[in-house]
Amino acid sequence: MTKAYDHPELHTVRDLLRYAVTLFNRHELAFGHGSDNAWDEAVYLLLYSLQLPLDRLEPFLDARVLPGERQACLSLFQRRCEERLPAAYLTGEAWLQGVRFLSDTRAIIPRSPISELLAQRLSPWVADPDDIRLAMDLCTGSGCLAVLMAMAFDNAQIDAVDLSGEALELARENIALHGMEHRITPLQSDLLDDVPPAAYDLIICNPPYVNARSMAHLPREYRHEPVQALAGGSDGMDLVRRILSDAANYLAPHGLLVLEIGHEYDHFIDAFPELDPVWLSTEHTEDQILLLQREQLIP
Repeated sequence: MTKAYDHPELHTVRDLLRYAVTLFNRHELAFGHGSDNAWDEAVYLLLYSLQLPLDRLEPFLDARVLPGERQACLSLFQRRCEERLPAAYLTGEAWLQGVRFLSDTRAIIPRSPISELLAQRLSPWVADPDDIRLAMDLCTGSGCLAVLMAMAFDNAQIDAVDLSGEALELARENIALHGMEHRITPLQSDLLDDVPPAAYDLIICNPPYVNARSMAHLPREYRHEPVQALAGGSDGMDLVRRILSDAANYLAPHGLLVLEIGHEYDHFIDAFPELDPVWLSTEHTEDQILLLQREQLIP
C-alpha cells in the first residue's frame, strides 16, 4: 500500500465524508457486503474509525477531527480503495439485523436476507415459534444465522454445520460473543454427510450457489472471501442438488427447509422443474429464498 496523504485541509467529519464518497466513486468500488453504495460505506467506515455511534452521524458532522484521527480515517479509506477489501474485513465486524458479528476472511461476510425472515420468526410459515425445538444452520460460515435463529426461537437447540474448520472457528467466536454456547453446537460436516441422524423442525441454508460464469466475473471485493463458500459449479446448483436429495432424511414430518439461491432462480427452475417451492420475499429480494416442506422432498 502506498503512503497515505494527510490532507490537512480536511478539518471536519463532513469534510472527510465528502472526500471518502468522492474517493470511493472515483475508484469504482463494488459494494454488497452490508452496504450497497459509496455514501453508506463511507459513513460506516468514518464512524467506526472515529469510535462514534454507528447510528448517530448528524450530531458529529461539523465536529473537527484531530490530526491523528484524520490520518486513521484516510488510511482506512486508502486500504478500501487500493486493496479492495470489503469494509467488514477492514473493521473485523459486520452487522446483520442490528446484531454485531465478528468477521474476517475465514468465512463470507454476514449479509444473507434469510436474516430478515428470522427477524420475523418465519411467520406465517412457523405458526408458533415455541414449536421449533431442534434446528440446523447448514453452511453456517461465521455462525451469524445460527445466532439469529437462536434469538428468534427461544426453545430451539441449534446445530451450526460447515465443512470449513476455519469457518467453524469463527462461528464459535460469534456463538461465544452472544453467550449462545449452551444453545448452538458447531458441527464439521460436508453438507449433511457427517451429521448424526436427527429430525429437525427447521433447516436453513445459505449454501455456495454462484454459477461458474458469475464466479469468473466477481468484483475484486468478493475475491477476498473463501471460494468454497461461494462457488456452486457450472449452474450454481451442485451443492443444492445434494442438499435437496438428503434433506428429507433430516427433517421431522412437519419440518421446513429454507434455502437461499441468490440470483440463480432460472438455474434452479431448470434443475428442479418438478418442485413447487414457496418463494419468500424480503425487503430487497424476490425469488432468492425458497421454502420446502419435508413431503415435497421425498422421492
